[in-house]
Amino acid sequence: MLTLNNVEVIYNDFILVLKGLSMEVREGQIVALLGANGAGKTTTLKAISGLLKPENGEVTDGSIEFAGERIDKKEAAEIVRMGIFQVMEGRRVFEHLTVEENLLAGAYTRPDRQRIREDIEHVYHYFPRLKERRRAKAGYLSGGEQQMLAIGRALMARPRLMLLDEPSLGLAPLLVQEIFGIIQRINREEGTTILLVEQNANLALSIADYGYIMENGRIVLEGDTATLRDNEDVKEFYLGLTEVGKRKSYRDVKHYKRRKRWLS
Repeated sequence: MLTLNNVEVIYNDFILVLKGLSMEVREGQIVALLGANGAGKTTTLKAISGLLKPENGEVTDGSIEFAGERIDKKEAAEIVRMGIFQVMEGRRVFEHLTVEENLLAGAYTRPDRQRIREDIEHVYHYFPRLKERRRAKAGYLSGGEQQMLAIGRALMARPRLMLLDEPSLGLAPLLVQEIFGIIQRINREEGTTILLVEQNANLALSIADYGYIMENGRIVLEGDTATLRDNEDVKEFYLGLTEVGKRKSYRDVKHYKRRKRWLS
């Protein structure tokens, strides 16, 4: 469904962020894109969804194709109409609009206006808490409810491919489990393909079919999730586990990584 081939992204004409990145997302899958802060994960999503331009970013080399059609030169609104919708990091809802008005905003590119009301009820099927708060201003929702609203607004666009950027960020563990369970249901019940960027590598790999690991703007490791979870480097650096299964501190892992690179 989605192919990135040797993609290079530059900000402000001189800051190279993506350095020949190649990956693919197959239809119907959940694909996890993992890596440390600054690896280029969010830039990858924005390159796909056409949101680089407002930040003075540009795809300067390579190509991005969706369903066989090149999209890296298209405007963001056109990419949404083709079936790609990005849920931004940080639960960016329209705070002064109600829950239902936010959902309606997600359907602004759709021509089938008569089915929009049915789809709002469909979103409430996945997120009954939103139905209870449908008249409330989005700015007064809890963090978890705002994340639900952001995903629900994406569903209103009827996406073929949903890009999720850090859906667990700042949420309590129980809410994270609930939201990730709903993401799985959307994938299975709606057939929506999902590209998931997530800091919580263990959780992301628990629901994904395939995974990529990024460092410094490049893919350094890929594979099915079972293979990645069994990989000793992934355990050490991304799952925080030693070979014998004991959890290491984040500081220890980072120190080990720096030491290993220095020795090499």
